[in-house]
Amino acid sequence: MSDPTARWIDRQEPFEALVRELAGERRVALDTEFVRERTYFAELALMQLAWSGGVALVDTLAVDVRPLASLLASDTSIVMHAGGQDLEILERHCGRLPARYFDTQLGAALLGHSQASLARLLDAYLGVDLPKGHQLADWTRRPLDGRERRYAAADVEHLLGLHDRLIEALAERGRLGWVDEENARMLSVDRSARDPETAWWRLKGARKLKGRARHRAQALASWRERVAQERNLPTRFVLSDLALASIAARPPRDARDLARVRGLDTRRVDVRGLMDALRRAEAMSDEELRRPPRTPQQRANPAAVSLAQAWLGQLARDEAIDPSLLATREDVIGALTGRPSRLDAGWRHALAGARLAELLDGRAALRFRGERLLLEPWPPS
Repeated sequence: MSDPTARWIDRQEPFEALVRELAGERRVALDTEFVRERTYFAELALMQLAWSGGVALVDTLAVDVRPLASLLASDTSIVMHAGGQDLEILERHCGRLPARYFDTQLGAALLGHSQASLARLLDAYLGVDLPKGHQLADWTRRPLDGRERRYAAADVEHLLGLHDRLIEALAERGRLGWVDEENARMLSVDRSARDPETAWWRLKGARKLKGRARHRAQALASWRERVAQERNLPTRFVLSDLALASIAARPPRDARDLARVRGLDTRRVDVRGLMDALRRAEAMSDEELRRPPRTPQQRANPAAVSLAQAWLGQLARDEAIDPSLLATREDVIGALTGRPSRLDAGWRHALAGARLAELLDGRAALRFRGERLLLEPWPPS
């Protein structure tokens, strides 16, 4: 059970004192609790921090966490688990990402654990059983009760111990450089707000739209995205996908037509803004239309893709690596058709990409030995 005496911080001065206290720490574990059901951007509700001196829970509804930027910019390593969304929140609320970062889920994936939960890893490496039952808690509610606080504290309390064990295992396998590469890749992900002009690409059936319906879909989705960002609302609160698709396919001629659109409540939607978007669509030139990226003309042989994936899957199992981390289907198709692929560089190239290139060049061949698929030099010596 997690320590119920984790420090609770809900005033600005104690939080800034904590940031100063953390200065010089070699590493700090960090996690966040957030909700995004009612907002466009994730609403940060709680931040958990653990270091050599203890655990703190920061009430981010009462505290401005921007001063944490000084710690993120320092040499202190920030340790998280599955931190993709947490990084997005740090960038939005603190204005920057950590200079040094370690994701325990990524580290575990390089040791064969596929998308492992924190609970599973803590049990496997430390024999720790995390408290359960508050995954769906409303973290914006105050006050949080003792069980909720213990649950939140447990998410970081043992994270540094897990970090130690993963570093030891990765060092034994010679994979510290690999995990550094993956953590750097995670930090390099573009987390900027979505481009409103390309928002229509995410609509179901967007690629099947023809003629002016594409212009209307772009204008309506762009208007919806901008309004959602400005008002910090989910896009569906501005205009549903069903209503957007219906209007794009058959634009209303007047208010009576608009009232008949499926999925549209004219009492809630900004009718003036919607009609302005439609007028923009009618004036939009073909040059202004942002078309979805075309499916590459050069297609990989499905049999070749399947064989390469089978070999890569076996290699991942042999090397105790999460197969999805080693290579996705898109990586394989890219490698087979000469397009950019994660197999082109770094540890993936050294482990698999270079050998796959030998296969494509005819310098290697795949063959079965029993149930195993082997990639061997060709012609055989």
